[in-house]
Amino acid sequence: MARRTEYDETQAAQRLKVPVTAFRWARHAGIVPAPDLPPGQWSQTAVEVLDAGAVRAAMNEEPISGGAAADRIAAALGTPNKMSEKAAVTSFVIRRFVARGLLVNLSGNPKGTLHHPGQVTEVCERKDLAELVAADTPLGPDQAADRLQVRRVEFDWMVKLKWIQPAEWAEVKFGASRAGAVEVPLYRTADVDALPGARPEVDWEELRRVEKGRRSPLAALLPKVAPAPASV
Repeated sequence: MARRTEYDETQAAQRLKVPVTAFRWARHAGIVPAPDLPPGQWSQTAVEVLDAGAVRAAMNEEPISGGAAADRIAAALGTPNKMSEKAAVTSFVIRRFVARGLLVNLSGNPKGTLHHPGQVTEVCERKDLAELVAADTPLGPDQAADRLQVRRVEFDWMVKLKWIQPAEWAEVKFGASRAGAVEVPLYRTADVDALPGARPEVDWEELRRVEKGRRSPLAALLPKVAPAPASV
């Protein structure tokens, strides 16, 4: 059988006989160099010179799930997830930490994350951990409106005006059937808190005093769409 001449990360890990999670961590740690072939492939020569022992040693523990990482961070904050009905730290926070570069996702599954336990421990020891978690805590639209002390309709207009975008969408089920499931946008607390400072031209105090049933003042800010030219 002809030997493969280029490898993706899964194939390279198989060639080295190491877990693909270990290969991904070694890539992050600089033990595995950047791919030398497009798109994201390693040549046969590049794979053959890799030290499988060094790759394996870099990840000498089993990876943990995003949920387990969330539990460890919650415990480090003194608010264990399993001690309350509502988790203090969720997988949403973990995904935001990945986006920040605080944690590396070792999973190839888009529905879940895997992490190096040692890196999670390092995050747990950060002095600003509470602030980081607070910034990345998810808020639904109603919660975001409450936090800004405005009506839900005002927040909906902020979304329409593209002042803020959801960090992700979550499926919420009503009853046992998936037929009753809806997708709900989730926003970072820090992004919601940043809105007043990012939009100083808005009279936020007036916005917070708008009476129920009154049209939102923000509706007037929606860009006018130019009428289509008349056909000849």
